Amino acid sequence: MGSLAALLACTFTVAGTVLSKSQAPGDAPVLEETLTGQVNVEQVLSRDDVTRMLEHESYSHISHVDSSALRYDGTRLSSNNLCEDRFTHGSFPCPWDHSKRWLAWGIFDSHSGWQTAGLLQRQLLSSVRRSLESEVVDANTQQPSSAEGIRTAIMTGFVGLDKLIMDTAIDAGQSSGMLQEKVGVLSPAFADSCALLSLYDPSARKLYVACTGDSRAVLGTRSADGRWQASPLSVDQNGRNADEIARISSEHPGETGIGRNGRMLGLAVTRAFGDSRWKLPLHLQREYERRFYGPVPLTPRYGVISLPYLTAEPVVTSVEIDKNQPSFLIMASDGMWDSLLGEQAVELVRKWLDKH
Repeated sequence: MGSLAALLACTFTVAGTVLSKSQAPGDAPVLEETLTGQVNVEQVLSRDDVTRMLEHESYSHISHVDSSALRYDGTRLSSNNLCEDRFTHGSFPCPWDHSKRWLAWGIFDSHSGWQTAGLLQRQLLSSVRRSLESEVVDANTQQPSSAEGIRTAIMTGFVGLDKLIMDTAIDAGQSSGMLQEKVGVLSPAFADSCALLSLYDPSARKLYVACTGDSRAVLGTRSADGRWQASPLSVDQNGRNADEIARISSEHPGETGIGRNGRMLGLAVTRAFGDSRWKLPLHLQREYERRFYGPVPLTPRYGVISLPYLTAEPVVTSVEIDKNQPSFLIMASDGMWDSLLGEQAVELVRKWLDKH
């Protein structure tokens, strides 16, 4: 989102004002630009400049789990100030055997403020873990009876947290708290965020990827002939995805115009956390706009009839990692995938591996 770039305040006369030391103004800059008759273009970023930008918020870790070492690296490159996106990474106890550990990586891409992404950074993994821990395990194997049960538990963790966000927003409107407190509680419902969460079980060598929105996960694997292949583990859930528009249309029979110009009722993604305009009843939206500076409800031209249209339910995929086949996982928000194909990203990582 854009922001006010500069604020200029000029006072030509000040009478009877004593400025403290901290307020004392400095001398005005001397402007000495020279007209050259040529366009003065800013210098193009050098390779070193780009590297510094990419490394500014980068991290690299090695996790020793299940008698093996697994390295992962990441970075964040902001397009806004403040950056609206968040991430999480690290290990946590296996949901049904705390003597073992799993690994988790999450990317939360927000579009209307950072509040929803920040909440997901703090709470989504906990919500998923709680759901996984409720899974019934086999008494002999100490494992869930099926991978489908794990996928369902992950979905439940996602949907449960988004329901909590919306229920909290509804309750806040009726509470007696201060306005500032209410706006803070409502913010995760007013803003929005995609979520891409990957969970890895090293003992079973099983990777689970849950996607809500249009961030993407790609698995790079090296085949027997030495060639690297790119396998998508998620599908973009946006208005250009015909299956997604068909799904939503089937949930709202008789309604037309849900998908137009690559968007779903004006929204780029078809699944997301928050985004109350596509979830809460219209009368609440109007009330929250008036009382709490909430987002403007969808205009009549969108033909909103039967809210909600948006869900945070993820599509969950799973894959077994072959210990004899070198592989790596790439996760990124749509900002990267708008510029790179999965095959190109895998090739870049392959080149890096060859050098290291």
